[in-house]
Amino acid sequence: MTTQRTYDDLGRPLSGPEFRAATDAIVANIEQVIEGKTAIVRLALAVMLAEGHLLIEDVPGVGKTKLAKALARSIDCTVRRIQFTPDLLPSDVTGVSVYNQESRDFEFKPGAVFANFVVGDEINRASPKTQSALLECMEERQVTVDGVTYPLQTPFMVIATQNPIEMEGTYPLPEAQRDRFTARIAMGYPDAGAELAMLEVHGGEDPLHSLLPVSDAVMVRRMIATAREVHVADVVKHYAVTLVNATRESGDLRLGASPRATLHLLRTARAVAALEGRDYVLPDDLQALAVPVLAHRIIPTAEAQLARRTTDAVVADLIRRLPLPTDRQRSPYDTRNQYDPRRR
Repeated sequence: MTTQRTYDDLGRPLSGPEFRAATDAIVANIEQVIEGKTAIVRLALAVMLAEGHLLIEDVPGVGKTKLAKALARSIDCTVRRIQFTPDLLPSDVTGVSVYNQESRDFEFKPGAVFANFVVGDEINRASPKTQSALLECMEERQVTVDGVTYPLQTPFMVIATQNPIEMEGTYPLPEAQRDRFTARIAMGYPDAGAELAMLEVHGGEDPLHSLLPVSDAVMVRRMIATAREVHVADVVKHYAVTLVNATRESGDLRLGASPRATLHLLRTARAVAALEGRDYVLPDDLQALAVPVLAHRIIPTAEAQLARRTTDAVVADLIRRLPLPTDRQRSPYDTRNQYDPRRR
């Protein structure tokens, strides 16, 4: 049984000052653990408000798991962590029906996925069979075991990490799995100042251990309802479709982005606009989000791979070549030259 969420389920949308205060508190809380990565933190928060899932892909030791756990701990709701390993079973993720001798019947024991935040560490170390256990819950917000469907809570977010360098004992995520992640981000190395601050803060006790929640599930639901209220003009919707269609027609790609990617791009743009204090989406929002939302879903051709063209570079090139809508409204946060010829 699939349940459709409504505004009544999510609660009343927040006012502008309430939304800003709630989101700023979460960002500031996470930055007690993650230094110098405000843009990354805000993007992770935007994915949550878009009711999406986040894939953090980077080299070891840059704070992938810390970001995931800091976001989850900043909100007073249920959190489960799964360490993905080759011997992890699908039932460890979804749950299993066990026989109860007292009642002489089977009863369902929920798995780790029954939480508001599911932190999946090194997701590509599990077998494809175990990875597939996440497909239904990530897309449909439900789990089916032995023919019985169990709805998941709201909010529900999977935050997974993986190492793109180390290939021993790993299983690449299939396209269907990657397409369910709303965005893929890379932490990157901190600059010298942030790394020096990290030595001061993390040199003793890990600040993650003392991190306290600054919001709760009820407030997050209202924040999601607020993001849903953000207006998207028809011209912006057409630009989103044009941008995604360009990936399907690119000669550098043998697989373009899916219609699900278009939906995720628009939902995340709504969340980003709300975080910036706007009640409308700009084409600039779509441009800024195109690489993190689209690049992990597409597959380059063999020629592009030989030329060492990454999917990030292909998407960035498409953004440069596609003209912006001419009747766009200028964003108060847009610092680019207003006489940029691309605006004409």
